[in-house]
Amino acid sequence: MGKFITLEGIEGVGKTSNLRFIQELLEAAGHSCVLTREPGGTNLGEALRNILLSHSDENMSADAELLLMFAARAEHLSKVIRPALANEQTVLCDRFTEATYAYQGGGRQLDVDKISALEDWVQGDLRPDLTLILDAPVEIGRARAGSRSDPDRIEKEQDEFFQRVRKAYIEMANHYPHRICLIDATSGLPEVQQQIREKLTEYDILGTSFE
Repeated sequence: MGKFITLEGIEGVGKTSNLRFIQELLEAAGHSCVLTREPGGTNLGEALRNILLSHSDENMSADAELLLMFAARAEHLSKVIRPALANEQTVLCDRFTEATYAYQGGGRQLDVDKISALEDWVQGDLRPDLTLILDAPVEIGRARAGSRSDPDRIEKEQDEFFQRVRKAYIEMANHYPHRICLIDATSGLPEVQQQIREKLTEYDILGTSFE
């Protein structure tokens, strides 16, 4: 089986720029890398992504949002992630189920037992080998994100929502240190990327020559 690596964090922490950096590190270390995202990664997943993130006059219920996330994930696992892993490829995914625990569990305050039951059903025992969470205070992330394109449906939530999302991410890193770690995203890009390089080496993703 190939390696499964995910990148997480609230808006504005630098996921987009660092995904390409991680991909370059992996490929330089000899990995055949599949870069993908959630929700999305398949035709159905991208259609569901559009529904989930687009603005609408009708407010989507939190339960509907959760189920759509896992519907997109089930297709993504079936069509992209599992086949790539079985082919000894390394999958690098922009968000995965940790985002669901953070945004729907923490942000929307849904019962995490619901999320856990869906996780077990859709994923079985599959979990990422390593999850990197880019962490920064909400005010920093939102200030950075505000300079980009117009916010989507979830990005328009209030600060309190994102405070709960960040708290959930930190709690997951504390609870699962064997596969989830925090990256301080408040410093400059070179410092952030050095942290990423060190974690990929520490978790035995890169060879020792990258230390």
